[in-house]
Amino acid sequence: MAPPPASPPPPAVTVLDSAARAALPFTADLPAGFEIVTGRPGPDFRIYTIRRAGRSFVMVYTGPASQFPIYSGQMVEAGGRASILSTVDGTRRAVEHLFQRSAAPAEIHVWTMSLDGADYDLAEQIAQSVDVR
Repeated sequence: MAPPPASPPPPAVTVLDSAARAALPFTADLPAGFEIVTGRPGPDFRIYTIRRAGRSFVMVYTGPASQFPIYSGQMVEAGGRASILSTVDGTRRAVEHLFQRSAAPAEIHVWTMSLDGADYDLAEQIAQSVDVR
């Protein structure tokens, strides 16, 4: 009996350098020690991770149709985007944002990861800094 076929390797993670970040359809203010990485893209979309020391803080989808919203909360439209505000531990937090554009990618969806304390504050700050080019 033949051994089972080897499973495919996990998607490669690519750390984006400053030139690659400048080519993205969005900008983000990255605190010291943070990087933007991407894994294997889908057929018509890409998902980026903003992380520090391998820990994910913020995710960014760019493509034709995101799954916004993924969190429950109050939707507020301001600054060219729709945002979902949730109450976490008695504090209102902006947990995700959606930009819609006439050019491709049509949607840029930003969301924070589930983190605690200062990491949560930092994730929200980074997500709030994301803007479209």
